Amino acid sequence: MFDNSLKSPQVYILASRPNGTLYIGVTSNLYERMRQHIDETFGGFTKRYGVKVLVYYETFQTMEEAIRRESQIKKWRRLWKIRLIEEMNPTWVDLFDVDEGIKAVGREGQTPSD
Repeated sequence: MFDNSLKSPQVYILASRPNGTLYIGVTSNLYERMRQHIDETFGGFTKRYGVKVLVYYETFQTMEEAIRRESQIKKWRRLWKIRLIEEMNPTWVDLFDVDEGIKAVGREGQTPSD
């Protein structure tokens, strides 16, 4: 089951590979932002370092909440970020599929297709 309706404020984490380079971002439409990262139309850090695997996301009621959370996570130590990812997604599976959209993740970090 995939959720393409994620058109609300989200904080997301991309990785180049498991335990690789991390990128933390915020958006109001995760599906469209992921397409930009994949197509390399977003540019910058993610394009330069090949950071395209969606490994974590959180949804918020307001953009202000999402921006606060993004700032908080960016200040964390790398180990804390890795723990956050692995609580949701222990196998670092890519939670985005260009054709299908954003994968919904269950409590144990398993996608419904696992």
